[in-house]
Amino acid sequence: MAKAVTVAIVFLSSISAAATEQAQQRRQGRDVRQDTRQDARENKQDCRAANQQSNSQCRQDKRQAKQGGRQTARDIKY
Repeated sequence: MAKAVTVAIVFLSSISAAATEQAQQRRQGRDVRQDTRQDARENKQDCRAANQQSNSQCRQDKRQAKQGGRQTARDIKY
């Protein structure tokens, strides 16, 4: 009986540790995406203010930056 309880405790603690690790990875991924969105927003505003490129090119740059952030977040999670 005591052996079964010990095995159950070890099993449950390993599941808990895996869930905690997944939660940390999700948080890190979310933080990366949020930071990337903010940076992309600022870059687009700077691009438009400086009138360096057309609005569509500034928009495209923002999309590419956000896509890179999403890929980085995927790399963290998986």
